[in-house]
Amino acid sequence: MPIFIARLLARFRLLGTWWSPVAVLGFVYLTSWPLMALAEPAGSELVEPANYWWYFMVTAATVGYGDLYPESAAGHAVGVYVIVGGIAALTTLFTKLASVLERSKGRRMQGSVTADGSGHIVLLGYTPGRTERIVDELIADDPCEIVLCAWEDVPAHPMPDRDVTFVRGDLTAEEVLRRAGVQRAHSVLVDARDDNEALAVALTAGHVAEGAHLVVALRDLGRAPHLRYVDEAVRCVQWHSPHMITEELKDPGITEVYTDLMTHGGANTYSARLPGSLGPVRVERCQIALGRMCGATVLAARAGGELLVNPDWQSTLPPGAVLYYVSSRRLTSEEIVKALGATD
Repeated sequence: MPIFIARLLARFRLLGTWWSPVAVLGFVYLTSWPLMALAEPAGSELVEPANYWWYFMVTAATVGYGDLYPESAAGHAVGVYVIVGGIAALTTLFTKLASVLERSKGRRMQGSVTADGSGHIVLLGYTPGRTERIVDELIADDPCEIVLCAWEDVPAHPMPDRDVTFVRGDLTAEEVLRRAGVQRAHSVLVDARDDNEALAVALTAGHVAEGAHLVVALRDLGRAPHLRYVDEAVRCVQWHSPHMITEELKDPGITEVYTDLMTHGGANTYSARLPGSLGPVRVERCQIALGRMCGATVLAARAGGELLVNPDWQSTLPPGAVLYYVSSRRLTSEEIVKALGATD
């Protein structure tokens, strides 16, 4: 009978819905109760309304606690009918669930999903090997939500082993970028196949993004002024510097700092050797004295062949250690001696 019901539901296209297991269980429940009442002796506790629903649930689920059970042979036959009906309903339920999961996985692999998060990072464009490296650097220190949006020539999710949402489509189409959640993103990277494509994608991304930090990777930074027409705040980063790209995505504006450090006329990095006449000097003293009197900031120190980047202020540098510092000009040995030898 339950198999007949399942086939009947399939004929009416109900088997493909979530209501089919409910319908099977409902039918079996409504038909088994009067049958059990006819099969069991008069006054049986099993067929009482307060008891039969519990017996039906544990029997249909094939749990069978044994606290309630039929006594007659006919009642046993009805019990078998309930068991078969429960198996049919559960089979239908699990089939539907497996179908839903399979479709969800298929949509994820094919890039048909819509990113519903906010504050995430969107990567527009995919280059084998390079994009994986960028993703790994982005999540290395501080895991974050990442959405990869690629052209349709990428047939399936290129990195299914990573926790990355995949969206596929025309990167110059507003609808595709909105599916990637560009309008709710923290940062957006345009990492196109060439600079012309980067300009076209950046134009759409700049229109869709609402306050997101837009970063464009360019092979020729000479084309960066063209992007100022898209958005004055857009940041252009050298395509061949993936690490610089990831830093700009996580910490907006940091490439401007690097650019200023590397540009003649801006704040530059210099090195100086600590005169032996000063003896051992604590890093704390170097930071405070050189900063207060010379406007310099110590970035690193080399002592005994070991390079200490952002050295601990409590550490002590031996005579002859090399300081690497940021300043508007190079400091003379006399200025360093005067600053570090002065007392408060």
